Amino acid sequence: MPNLTHDRLAENTALAIRAYLGGSFDPVHKGHLQMAMYVYQHLLPIAKQQQRALHVSLLPNARSPFKNESTNPKHRLAMLKLATLNTPLQIDELELWQAPPVYTIDSVRTLQQRYPHDSLIFIMGMDSARSLDKWKDGLRLTDYVDLWVFNRGGFSDSDNNLFDINKHLADKKPAMQTLANLKTQLHAQLPIEMQNKTTDSPAELVALFTPTPTQTQADSGVLKNPHQGRIYIDPRPISAISSTQIRQQLQQLGNQPNIMPSAEAQITSIPSINDIIGNTESNPFAKWLNPAIYQYIIAHQLYSAAQFR
Repeated sequence: MPNLTHDRLAENTALAIRAYLGGSFDPVHKGHLQMAMYVYQHLLPIAKQQQRALHVSLLPNARSPFKNESTNPKHRLAMLKLATLNTPLQIDELELWQAPPVYTIDSVRTLQQRYPHDSLIFIMGMDSARSLDKWKDGLRLTDYVDLWVFNRGGFSDSDNNLFDINKHLADKKPAMQTLANLKTQLHAQLPIEMQNKTTDSPAELVALFTPTPTQTQADSGVLKNPHQGRIYIDPRPISAISSTQIRQQLQQLGNQPNIMPSAEAQITSIPSINDIIGNTESNPFAKWLNPAIYQYIIAHQLYSAAQFR
């Protein structure tokens, strides 16, 4: 399926700053938007100062090579459109309609070829960054893009109870450590091969440069400019919830015994939209999901146990 949005963007030859948050977005949740919006808000004054366009996009994948199943792309795209409504965030469908598996290294190479003179940033959590040596050519990502890495606060997909996570976050005391110590700890989590590429300033990720004829894009697509790919580790704590945790919780609720037909049971066994808006204490979905996304999940009976049998 053609991506008309980015066909039009490609016609604009003005230098731009482009940041991408990749993932399955299955489903998209507030943690995703928190990361993307923070990057947008931080880069916007820099882009204005440099008189450059700013594009921060969510980059949904076809299917992660680390996951056996994922929801139909049309549903994930529909939820992304709902989530980004009335925000400056965009959606890039580069990977979504390709036959899986689709690898990040191929996508960033394509983006660099498409926008050879723009600043390109790939956004990820430290949980992903620390495992880049296990990705296909993951250590070569910085040949094509810079990385903005967030501290996700220490949760993993195995922490699958949203109620427990909410309580943990509410009870958690501020860490008694200096910012310098935290940065050192996060830096040490990167693969050793990438630790010499870090920078303390996100502004360095979008430093302007003027390419010479010998610094233009080579046939191989390798980044050719004075500013080689850098990694900015953002110590700002962000919501550590994952889509896996949300799916597991929805499946548990949707799998409660009920004598009604399965479709009706799926809808009635999950808290109503009014409950999710008005009762954030007892229902964790109010914290993690946009109400429109929650309504879409119920209406289309997504993430029921039967879906994955």
